Amino acid sequence: ILDTIRELFPECERVTSYASPSSIRLRTDEELQTLRAKGLTMVYMGLESGSDKVLTLMRKGHPAAEIIEMGQKVRRNGMALSVTAITGLGGPELLEEHAVKTAEAFNAMNPEYIGLLTLMVEPGTPLAAWVREGSFTLLSPLEVLKETELFLQHVDSEGTVFRANHASNYLTLKGTLNGDRKALLAQIAAALDG
Repeated sequence: ILDTIRELFPECERVTSYASPSSIRLRTDEELQTLRAKGLTMVYMGLESGSDKVLTLMRKGHPAAEIIEMGQKVRRNGMALSVTAITGLGGPELLEEHAVKTAEAFNAMNPEYIGLLTLMVEPGTPLAAWVREGSFTLLSPLEVLKETELFLQHVDSEGTVFRANHASNYLTLKGTLNGDRKALLAQIAAALDG
């Protein structure tokens, strides 16, 4: 596919791909290096949470350690890594664990990019049924900001571009870790005070 892209679109400067931990595990280091040499420059992977309790609750299908290991494998083989997590995914009961363990997972991967989204409930999903039944409680906007604050207090991923600027986010945050951490936390503090 990468050879065909180069042949048909010589002006193409960048090719990236979504990848699951399973699809990364299938590839040897040599295969990933070949993909990189043929032009695959970055992989997007969903962490969602660093907490195994949250990942099990949300039926992710992979424990945090496996996701971290596959993220490290991508980086080790020369591709940039962009990883997403979702605030609110643990509800109020797992807010602290979700924030801290997600930060720890990012610390272990040190990806080039972190995208922080806010949980949105899609109709017709098991999560929508849990919310309707009352077995899962969504975080309030203030709780999401407090969870984001806790995450930023624990994340240590030098050089990582951090973005929480998706339409789902209550507050747009942009910066580079760790240098912009104080400014990002100041933005959250101002939002919490306002």
